[in-house]
Amino acid sequence: MESAPAITLLLRRIREGDRAALDALIPLVYSELHRLAVNQIRADRANLTLQPTALIHEAFLRLFGSSAPSFEDRAHFLGVVSRVMRQVLVDSARKRQALKRAGGLRVTLEDVPGAAGSPVVDLLAIDQALERLGREDPRMVQLIEMRFFAGMTAEETAEALGDSVHVVRHGIRYALATLRRDLDTSGTFAPPAR
Repeated sequence: MESAPAITLLLRRIREGDRAALDALIPLVYSELHRLAVNQIRADRANLTLQPTALIHEAFLRLFGSSAPSFEDRAHFLGVVSRVMRQVLVDSARKRQALKRAGGLRVTLEDVPGAAGSPVVDLLAIDQALERLGREDPRMVQLIEMRFFAGMTAEETAEALGDSVHVVRHGIRYALATLRRDLDTSGTFAPPAR
């Protein structure tokens, strides 16, 4: 992603109502968000009906469709985008589940997208578990969203949040373990696809 100060300045101008700043921001962040969407979708290509471009467009429409949202800085922007991407994916899964009346969108939870042997979980179950986790610790949810829904690496997440990579990796492992424990307790893990 482009330099944090430039993005933060544009976000501040957007908050102040400068529509031209939004026009300048989109080209700066779009290619990076598209790359992140491609990485996320590549891990679950067989189950995901959205294309990366559609995911990014829907996220941008939700973010900037009716009014200019207020972002504090680049990290806040990335966190909000991660949450919106999650909402888009969950909404897509709900629509698929309603049409098929079973299954839903399934995703893998792993530290490296596409790794063999990772548990496969229904996206709607993950969304419910994230809601429960968010009541306990919203930061854990933010780490999961940035890593698995926005497809950001630990390094990108650390840069966005202003933390060390070590702290972020530890936080992701802890959040993932907590989420897996919740999902395991509720019986929503499925065996990995072979």
